[in-house]
Amino acid sequence: MLDPKQIETWIAGGMPCEHLAVDGDGQHFSAVIVSTEFASLNRVKRQQRVNAILKPHFDSGVLHALSMQTLTPEEWKAQTNNG
Repeated sequence: MLDPKQIETWIAGGMPCEHLAVDGDGQHFSAVIVSTEFASLNRVKRQQRVNAILKPHFDSGVLHALSMQTLTPEEWKAQTNNG
């Protein structure tokens, strides 16, 4: 069974993250990813960036499903201050 911490390691190894949290049940996972790399990207491009990092794991079948929230540090700060 895949550990959410392993997915965090893969993502963090492929891009700088100011905040990264992955949760899941071993099959389906959700992630909150905060990175300055997202500043100039729309939501689709942000998710494509993360999917490119995880592509080998999707292709091998080790990782099946990941829903993600991709935020810039500014968006994360605004969300955490208002929530």
